[in-house]
Amino acid sequence: MRMRWKLKAAAAVYLLLLLCTACGSEQEAESGSVYDIYYVNNEETNTLTRQYVSETTDSSKLLQELLGQLGTLPPKLDYKAPLADGFKLLGYTLENGQLTMNFDDKYKSMDITKEVLTRAAIVRTVTQIPEISLVSFTVQGEMLADSSGMAIGTMNADSFIENAGDEINAYEKVNLKLYYANEDGTGLVEENRRNVVYNSNISLEKLVVEQLVKGPLMEGAYPTINPSTKIISVSVKDGICYVNLGSDFLSQPNSVSAEVTIYSITNSLVELSNVNKVQISIGGETNITYREKIDLNNLFERNLDLLVTP
Repeated sequence: MRMRWKLKAAAAVYLLLLLCTACGSEQEAESGSVYDIYYVNNEETNTLTRQYVSETTDSSKLLQELLGQLGTLPPKLDYKAPLADGFKLLGYTLENGQLTMNFDDKYKSMDITKEVLTRAAIVRTVTQIPEISLVSFTVQGEMLADSSGMAIGTMNADSFIENAGDEINAYEKVNLKLYYANEDGTGLVEENRRNVVYNSNISLEKLVVEQLVKGPLMEGAYPTINPSTKIISVSVKDGICYVNLGSDFLSQPNSVSAEVTIYSITNSLVELSNVNKVQISIGGETNITYREKIDLNNLFERNLDLLVTP
């Protein structure tokens, strides 16, 4: 009986030691920070995540760890690692919260959808590091551009909107007719942009204004809006497009007439089937005379009298 009691006691002690060891392991795991590593699914239609635990607190070392995870192929090849897909990360710099990643030319070989998903996976992974708020991509030192030739610029996690199905919103193509200034700023020239790729989360009206702020691509066309102008909001109701811009819109760095600027915006927006008139406000205010010539209280309609041949 006494021997049997000793055996039971020994077993209980052993079990207690096992439980303590397990608890210790759990506490060790819990002592690290959990990060979502984003990957591209094999169908190349959306991103998915896998959790990764790191005890690293140094931001530089943590960035190396996360980039290592993004470049590691899964054992079963059930998803794609963004940084292990035929192109190389040549280097990166981190300054003032902005991470700039430089890739080789093979980065451009991806089709549009795959490239967007790859970019989303990388950006959303690395911006979990508190010291990284913005990310920009370069290819051989040149800023990455979209299909229309416009620089993509800086990105953060919010640049890639998810829908309820955990998928990055679809990117679509659209043809736009935009109006910019001629060389002396007294007339409008027409620019047709085909296959402009945009996130379907953005309205076409806002896309038009964004493209106008970025400026023209073709020769013989010139910007009509101060490039530092902030787009506060763009909305449509009953055929009227309401464009609310920041105060930088009031300053025009180029020799462009007030009429050309106003009708650059108006004519470009009225090309959309759901827009008939445009109202422009500055910081929500319309009781403003733009450049002491045009009353912004007015609703503006299409005016092709300013159209000239570039």
